[in-house]
Amino acid sequence: MWQQNYTPIAGSLAWSALVAGLPIFAMLFLLGILRKPAWLASLIGLATAVIVSAVAYGMPTGQLTAAVTYGAAFGLFPIGWVVFSAILLYRITVESGKFELLKNSIGNLTGDRHLQALLIAFSFGAFVEGAAGFGTPVAVAGAMLAGLGFTPFYAAAICLLANTAPVAFGSIAIPITTLAGTTGLPLDRLSAGVGRICAPVSLFVPAYLILVMSGWKGLRSVLPAAALCGVTFAGTQFLVSNFVNAQLTDILAALASMLSLLLWIRLWGRSTGRSSGDKLEVALAWAPYALLVIFVLLWGYKPIQTQLDAVTHSINWSGLHNTILRMPPVVAQPSPYPAVFKFSWLSASGTACLFAAILGAIVVGLSPARFVIVLGQTARQLALAELTLAAVLALAFLMNYSGATATLGLAFAATGVFFPFFSALLGWLGVFLTGSDTSANALFGTLQVVTAHKLGMNAVLMASANSAGGVMGKMISLTSIAVAACATNMKREDESLLFRFTLKHSVFLASVIGLIVVFYAYVMPGWAP
Repeated sequence: MWQQNYTPIAGSLAWSALVAGLPIFAMLFLLGILRKPAWLASLIGLATAVIVSAVAYGMPTGQLTAAVTYGAAFGLFPIGWVVFSAILLYRITVESGKFELLKNSIGNLTGDRHLQALLIAFSFGAFVEGAAGFGTPVAVAGAMLAGLGFTPFYAAAICLLANTAPVAFGSIAIPITTLAGTTGLPLDRLSAGVGRICAPVSLFVPAYLILVMSGWKGLRSVLPAAALCGVTFAGTQFLVSNFVNAQLTDILAALASMLSLLLWIRLWGRSTGRSSGDKLEVALAWAPYALLVIFVLLWGYKPIQTQLDAVTHSINWSGLHNTILRMPPVVAQPSPYPAVFKFSWLSASGTACLFAAILGAIVVGLSPARFVIVLGQTARQLALAELTLAAVLALAFLMNYSGATATLGLAFAATGVFFPFFSALLGWLGVFLTGSDTSANALFGTLQVVTAHKLGMNAVLMASANSAGGVMGKMISLTSIAVAACATNMKREDESLLFRFTLKHSVFLASVIGLIVVFYAYVMPGWAP
């Protein structure tokens, strides 16, 4: 059995941490300086991690290979599986022509630009984030706003700013599911932790969005609507994440904020008075997403969940399971490192989403032949995205099993009492690097737990801070900016301006998250999960 060594470079934690961070530095250089695509940066980052694990840490080839394949498998299932199913659902609405009806059902409600931004960029964008995530809400909402007459730059900027509050629970809570999988912490406690950190920020994000868009004068004109939107979203986000499940948090919170805004527009807002089309046709356009809510609710219902889990296969990963010994101070006493892959093919959220997509295709009238074509197009569209997920998760698992993550965690413990604040910034950095809260949780989730144990802090709170802080890095990730620019037909030379525009807001909001974590850690620890 191979033993982990957390100070392999001359017995020095500082030098060892520097070497352990080389894969991260490599991705930062490729993404932030050379502006290489995410799939290439992730593969080179993985190659760097392989070299560091083999040369610096002396990890045996067998365990190294097994860790890479184990991480890649987890990246493809359940993470890649839910991404594929969610994007398939979205493409079905587009290919059937129902997406235009869906767009018009929102855009024709009011001619007020501020209310349109709240309804489309924030509420509807959060709904799409909850169902699909991974860049889809920025692309969809950005295209809708541009279609309604917003300038490309502001359509992109507004959607990037709005796509903050829901990111941690995006794509049917895949970021938190990944966090639970990589850290071994309970999913329900992580869901509650992220909800308690994000909900206070969600309260003011709609108002902040209008403030950035039009200043104090513009905010005053729709302040009651912005406040109503924030309260309903944040309140539902808190309640669902703490008392229902993580998977439905974004979807139900977004629906609550949309309904509250629709009520406001009907009673006090400036409605266009235009019809959005035949009510039956509009209902059919929304049917695939309604089916998604139903299936996710069914999949989360304990009696049904138990039956679905009955066919789950637990696989002890060959060449890795209990072949590595974790050592103090990362653990209290030397203990084997398990590696059990759960192939929950029926109970996975991605399967629920797939059933919704299949039935949704039938409801919107997509022929079987056309459905197969859309299926193939979706697979081709997501090929590089799936490769990126597999590579990033392989990198994360390799760093965990080689001991590199533990080395970084022990180094971060040197920040002492300031760590709760920096834990949020670490997640922010992770999303900036990878463009994904899911990937950032896979990369740094275990590090947060290791550091928390080292400092005697709440591990669930610190892991939750990683995901919550990460959402504020989404607006400055190069992948998000590229998606927003593409969706709105922005001039290529404006992309750097968009980055600079969102950077200051990203830093400010990430710092707010850090202060909330500090509040839970030191002022009201009893409120933490």
